[in-house]
Parts: sequence; structure tokens; C-alpha cells
Amino acid sequence: MIQIRAHSIYTPQPVAATQLINIKHGRVLSIGEPAQSDSLTIYDLPAYRLVPGFVELQINGAFGVDFTNDPGQIWRVGQRLVELGITTFLPTIITSPLDSINNAMQIWQTGAPKDYRGAAVPGFHIEGPYLNPQKKGAHRLEFFRKPSLAEISEWSPSNGIRMVTLAPELPGAREVISQLNRCAVLVSAGHSNATAEQLREAIEAGLSAGTHIFNAMGALEHRIAGLVSVLLTEDRLKVGLIADGIHLAPEVVKIVQRCKGAGNIFLVSDAMAALGLSPGEYQLAGREVNVNETSARLEDGTLAGSILTPTESLRNFAAFTQCPFEEALACWTSTPAGMLHLEDAGRLTTGLPADLVALDDRGRVAGTMIAGDWVFIAPWANIEGKRV
Repeated sequence: MIQIRAHSIYTPQPVAATQLINIKHGRVLSIGEPAQSDSLTIYDLPAYRLVPGFVELQINGAFGVDFTNDPGQIWRVGQRLVELGITTFLPTIITSPLDSINNAMQIWQTGAPKDYRGAAVPGFHIEGPYLNPQKKGAHRLEFFRKPSLAEISEWSPSNGIRMVTLAPELPGAREVISQLNRCAVLVSAGHSNATAEQLREAIEAGLSAGTHIFNAMGALEHRIAGLVSVLLTEDRLKVGLIADGIHLAPEVVKIVQRCKGAGNIFLVSDAMAALGLSPGEYQLAGREVNVNETSARLEDGTLAGSILTPTESLRNFAAFTQCPFEEALACWTSTPAGMLHLEDAGRLTTGLPADLVALDDRGRVAGTMIAGDWVFIAPWANIEGKRV
């Protein structure tokens, strides 16, 4: 059995009892209560707080890999994402030929290598090709298509598709949303110019979220309700948000937090291949992207994802909104896990897998544990077990 004593523990709610967690056979045995065992390894971590592993719903690539170009690298990247505290993620395939999506599905169905010690991949996030050309962002216009029931007939969680972003105003979108919803695929509105009426029709068909709110969608108008208006005010919708201070001004992040409240925001990085590497030239679905110390952009200045880490996003969101730490933490843990109905992710609760992250007082990832196994310990971290 493993026992970890920490400065504080979040489930993501703060634990009021003794700050210790007991882990047995890779699962949380108890929290806040001493436990006895004939074989006990104790980790005394008074400088760290323990939080659930991060659940990332939108990440285009990292560590030099672009998932759209090379989905076969999802497992290699997943082994490194634990360095950022990510224990579950949806590799995101952006607008590309349908063969790219089919290839990704086949790769996922093959499964992870037997010796895999990385973040869980419950499936892909497909962002496009059913998007509005007027809100293409960094997506390649030549691959845009009209929604088709025939093309999505095999899209389901069992085949590796967990989330789809589309423009609900496109002809045929409502039928596609209904079909995906019946298959338990999370459908989100994005890269869209939908009217309020079109979005409400999509909600009735099963749409339940908005992708990177404000970005690549019609502007918020004060006399005519539109996509953003409904995303901000409709309680049935969760909204994704990129809290890097570039995609959205801090004040706008605060507006979203005040409108949506706790439990209705999922933070994402929307990171691309440069995440974890130095500035330079990188690829996003076949397009050249210029990356500096803070942002990733096409040659014309269009934002092309980000280089944001979950811990940076967490700190930014808490600072921009002045919300409690646990509210910001839920945006990276229990909320996205709940959206995908992942019962074994996003929470530290008795009986669930011990997927957790140790954060230092600067918010850095000191260590990441998956199913009771330390899969990453930072070189500078003081994480060492003692047998008693």
C-alpha cells in the first residue's frame, strides 16, 4: 500500500481532514484517514499539494508531433504529456481529408503498446471538416465539407471518436448532431456563425458544448443574439476556453466565468506541435506555423493553436477571474471528465484509480501518478518513498 502525506489535497474540492491519501492496487483506498498495512510505502510531501490528473479535451500536438499529420504518435506523446500533469487526453484531428480521420480511428483501435506508461487516450476530438468557411481560423479551406450522415456512420466512442466540433448552421448538421448524440459522442459548436435560433435547434438535437468560446465564431452583438450569447447564457451548454491571455483578454475570461459559473467551463490548451519545445517553425495539419515564446501563428498572423500548458492555464484562469483554486481546478479535471462520462478520471475519490499530480508552491508539476504508479517525477522534485 502507498500513503502520501501532502501540504493539501483537492478532489478537486479541498479536503478538510488530515492531508493524506492511501492507495492500494492502484486505486484510492481512503483520503484523510490513517491506514495500516503489512507493506506500506510512505511519501512525505509537505511542500506539495495533490490534485487529480488533468483531462485535456483539445490538443493538436506536442513535443514536435502534429496529430493530424501523424496520429500514429499519440502514444509516444501520451508518455510525455504526464510531464505536464495530463493523465487523460483527446488527441485532436483538425480539418483534413476523411482518410486522415479513418486512419486515426484504426490506430486507436489497435491500442497502446503493452509497455505504455502514459496518459489515457479515450478517443479523438475531431475538429472539422464540417466548419463554416467564414470562420476557418487556421484550418485548411480546401478540406471543408458539408455534414454527411454517411461519412460519420462509424463515428462512435467504441471506434475512437469521443468529441466532434462542427458548425451547427451548415445544411445537414442537425441530423449529424442527432446521430452523434445517439452514439454518445460529445458534440460542440465551433468555427461557426450560427444564429441563436440555429444553436437552440442544435441543442435540441443533442449539441452540448462550445469550442474555444469567442474564437472562430461570430462576435457578441448587443442588439442581436447569436452564438456567443447563447453559449454564455444557456445552462445546458459547457464552454471550452483558452486561458493564455492571447486568445482572450483577461477581462473576457472573467466575463465567461461570471456568466457560466462553476462546473460549466472546461479549460483546454489547444496546443500544437511546439508545446514543450523551443520557438521556431512547426506544422499544424500541413500548414507552417511561426512559434515565439508566447504564441503560435500562421504567416498572416492568424492564431494557430497555442503553446499553453495546463498549469499555466490553471494559474491564468484563477488570476484572471479571482475564483477559488478548486473552481479553476475543476475546469481541468471533473468538468471535462464528466462531459465525456469518464467515471475513472478527473477526481480523487475512494475506489477510483489514483491518477494524481503533485504541484509545488509555484504551480509546477513535481510528479504525476497514474493508477498508483509514479510515471513522472521532475528532476528537481523531492519525491521519495520510504518503506515502513
